[in-house]
Amino acid sequence: MKNHLLALFACAVCCSARPAGCFAHELRPGNPLPSRLHTDAPIRPLAGAPLAAESVAVAAAPAALPAPEVPDAPEVTGAPESPAVPDPAAAPKTAPAAAPEPGSAQGPAALEPDSASDPAQASSPDPAALERRIARLERLRACLPRISGYLQLGYEWHDRGTSEFFVRRVRLDLQGDLAPQLDYRFHIELAHPQLLDAFLRYRPFEQLNLQAGAFKIPFSIENTEYPPFSVEFIDYPLVLIRLMGFNDISGHASTGRGLGGHLYGGFIRRGGEHLLGYNLALLNGEGINAHDRNRSKDVVARLTLRPTAGLLLAASGYWGRYGERSLGRVRYGAGGRYDRGRFMLRGEYIWGRTEVAAAGDEQPLRRQRSQGWFLAGGWRASAKFFPVVRYDSFDEDMELGYGQNNYTLGLLWTPWRFFRFQLDYTYEEHRASQRARQLAAARPFGRHGVSVMLTGIF
Repeated sequence: MKNHLLALFACAVCCSARPAGCFAHELRPGNPLPSRLHTDAPIRPLAGAPLAAESVAVAAAPAALPAPEVPDAPEVTGAPESPAVPDPAAAPKTAPAAAPEPGSAQGPAALEPDSASDPAQASSPDPAALERRIARLERLRACLPRISGYLQLGYEWHDRGTSEFFVRRVRLDLQGDLAPQLDYRFHIELAHPQLLDAFLRYRPFEQLNLQAGAFKIPFSIENTEYPPFSVEFIDYPLVLIRLMGFNDISGHASTGRGLGGHLYGGFIRRGGEHLLGYNLALLNGEGINAHDRNRSKDVVARLTLRPTAGLLLAASGYWGRYGERSLGRVRYGAGGRYDRGRFMLRGEYIWGRTEVAAAGDEQPLRRQRSQGWFLAGGWRASAKFFPVVRYDSFDEDMELGYGQNNYTLGLLWTPWRFFRFQLDYTYEEHRASQRARQLAAARPFGRHGVSVMLTGIF
């Protein structure tokens, strides 16, 4: 009995809550309930038919059917209440879902697996992608110039003449690679603004390399193998200064450099050096970054031999013309160097013939023959102290018999890797015939000199 009352109560609740949805058809006695209760059709009762009676008949119809087995519910006391429509204000307060921020992983995309959140994948990036990135950075870094340079300043005193402080060199050097076998260099003098080196160099093979621009003339050992920041003495030998473009007899002051093309290479590599090397250059012959003033080109050739570690032998030749009058200039040189361990020994001989003309003359005044040689040695007492000695002899004009001998004692101190202190004492012995003394009456013959120079390298 209790179960039947619960079923009648459930039907009454449903009909009172949604009458329009339950009675979509005309209600007549014996007419079954429609199979689809939810409809928007209005209720149309027959005229004169009492709705309440029909509702009782309809409600009583399910009582004849077998009652479904439902668990016992507690007995309801009092009149049943129709189910109330839920009040939105009385609903439980639930925090609204926050809108996903731009770039966040919320929303549908957050349901997909994220490789960055996987510790295994985050700790092991793609090696191929990493190598490609490193390769790109290396190519970019290789194209950027490598900047270096040095500063040289000091003081010099002579017993006959003046004493002065000096800034001898302030140089900036930029080098870089444009391709694996193509590089460049810009070398600038700032103390007396001048472009020194500016060239492109292509190195396809060890046996064949090509250089074009302004560069050191490949003549002698001292000129090419010993830049100012590494040579042991403050000044270069007289023979190199007067016959190789530093303060040349021909009038050029080009620090031993020229403008043109250069072909060089080496054969039979042993211990990082080539047993046999060669240099062949074609130059304007007018100095650094200067237009050629005649139709001829100067030719320079050199052969080098390194029979054993630390030993270098070289022979050089220079043939060319200079000036608008195309005056001849010829140089020959030979020398050797041994520099290994604590001991250093180096020497060279250079002979030259220079056509010298006075201004306005149509024919060369004469062919001036010159020669000179030097011998230098040193012993590295420690990693910081390097005492050296050099004898330097030069005959500027062999016909007039005018020349000079220099005796130099030097000390090179390197307390830090990029700092050098040099102290040189030099006795200059000038020699000349009576005629030469008359031509150079105002020039002192024999004097003492002391020079100090500091070099900072960066």
